Amino acid sequence: MKTNDEFLYRLRTANPIDTVMGAYVNIIRRGRNYICSCPFHSEKTPSCTVFTDTQSFYCFGCGAGGDVITFIMKIENLDFTEAVKLLAQRSGLEIPKENSRDSQLAKRKTRIYEMNRIAANFFYTQLIRGNDKSGLRYFADRKLSPQTIKKYGLGYAPDSWNALTDMLRSKGYSNDEITDAWLGSRSKKGNIFDIFRKRVMFPIIDLRGNIIGFGGRVLDNSQPKYLNTGATPVFDKGSNLFSMNFAKNADTKRLILCEGYMDVIAVNQAGFENVVATLGTAITPDQARLMSHYAEEVVIAYDSDGAGQKATQKAINHFADVGIRTRILRMNGAKDPDEYIKKFGHDRFKMLIDGSDDANDFMLDKCEEGLDLSTEAGRVELLKRASKVLAAIESPLEREVYISRTSRKCDIPTEVLKTHINGLLKKNSRTEKKSEWRNITSKAAYSRDDLNPEAQEHKKEARAEENIIYFLLKHPAEAAEIEKDAPPDIFITALNRKIYTSLLEKMKTSDKFTLSLLAGEFSDEEMGRISRIDVTNREYAINRSVFTDCVNVLKSYKSSDSQNMSDDDLRKLFRSKSKK
Repeated sequence: MKTNDEFLYRLRTANPIDTVMGAYVNIIRRGRNYICSCPFHSEKTPSCTVFTDTQSFYCFGCGAGGDVITFIMKIENLDFTEAVKLLAQRSGLEIPKENSRDSQLAKRKTRIYEMNRIAANFFYTQLIRGNDKSGLRYFADRKLSPQTIKKYGLGYAPDSWNALTDMLRSKGYSNDEITDAWLGSRSKKGNIFDIFRKRVMFPIIDLRGNIIGFGGRVLDNSQPKYLNTGATPVFDKGSNLFSMNFAKNADTKRLILCEGYMDVIAVNQAGFENVVATLGTAITPDQARLMSHYAEEVVIAYDSDGAGQKATQKAINHFADVGIRTRILRMNGAKDPDEYIKKFGHDRFKMLIDGSDDANDFMLDKCEEGLDLSTEAGRVELLKRASKVLAAIESPLEREVYISRTSRKCDIPTEVLKTHINGLLKKNSRTEKKSEWRNITSKAAYSRDDLNPEAQEHKKEARAEENIIYFLLKHPAEAAEIEKDAPPDIFITALNRKIYTSLLEKMKTSDKFTLSLLAGEFSDEEMGRISRIDVTNREYAINRSVFTDCVNVLKSYKSSDSQNMSDDDLRKLFRSKSKK
């Protein structure tokens, strides 16, 4: 244990949290700390603080928090062991073998990665050497080269109920493991069978090169046309992007977003490495945030049909929330990028990308649909619709340009429209600030605490518990003495007792306590709560006298005096004591 603690201490020292977080988000120095827009929820006003003294972070908006290991676990969707390995590789440290903290979940993930790799090889072999050539003919008809097929590891699932599952069982994988990986399913009689059958297969690869799932397309008119891996311990379709493992290395801050796997592969084969697609769903906030880590601009290349246009509008909103500039590809003469490239080639597609419309043009053009602008009623309605779009444009310079354009189209003075938009901006700003403040205060209040529900019934006691935890965090060398005065069994709420007990154990057995020692034991939400306890108590100088009062509150919480003391009275008592 001592050696393990020493390693985690060295790991955290070798990976300063501001440096690591700075690789994912734009951090801005504020005194000795940093602030940034939280990468875990959409916001326009930065509410996440990086504390250099404790090497921790906390978001006042969504409650995310912890140390550098917690951050990597959350942003890369890794478990504790995987996050430690990634940070060790980043800093050139070797993980002591005797201190590996492989959990059951980590072992589960490892087995699924292994099965997915075996399945991908199986599908590829069936495509290239199998007796059924229908998959190979499909890719040949789509003009894919052998190099592209190999690059993406494309494959074919044969028309068999048990070819893959039998092979996996022969390699020592159980039926439960096969279904856990979503490669097999059980019949009503309990027999296991292959999920993917008679489909061309598209392996889905994460940013670290692991095969996390598959997409399969039928070659006839059967349904569903596309079948994707369901949720597994390694795969969540709303958090990953197809071909992001290639796009992240592209030498550009622009990403091209397509609708389907074949569009992505065709665009990549044409020489554009910076292309991705969602996994059978409309784009999610998580995917937009992932793209914001690698791009400043996204070109949306969705199909020109009604569904594609509707999806475009939704994507624009998500990208605006994470600060990505959005452009829209208009493909005259083709319904999708694959068809356009086949018809007109690489150079024309490059010109189309470079000349793509700004999202504001797209949104303003949409405002005109169904209106007769030769009438006053039509122009008034256009002004109502366009005003919302104009007020949402962040750049004052861009906003001026589009205000001028709209005023000319509606035949009204530019200054009149500008005054109206300025009024909307002020109103929107007040609304946003109120909303963000409500979100922040609601997180800080106990009114609805799903993580620690007992705090609602024991507000004073929960507050006292947090003060004791904070005092312990600031005096780890005094853990044994603090435990004598405040044994864990005096704590009322289960979550705070769990945090306090774990802190005591780690501090008594470790010469170099850090929050990293807790990361493998607590969930992301619980680590965020520990960070909140640290952050929100900094304004109070909680000394030994305050600590003693908090202990007495817990020891006598059932007495009438404790019941009658209000939460405000307790806070005033803490403040008065802390000044002594």
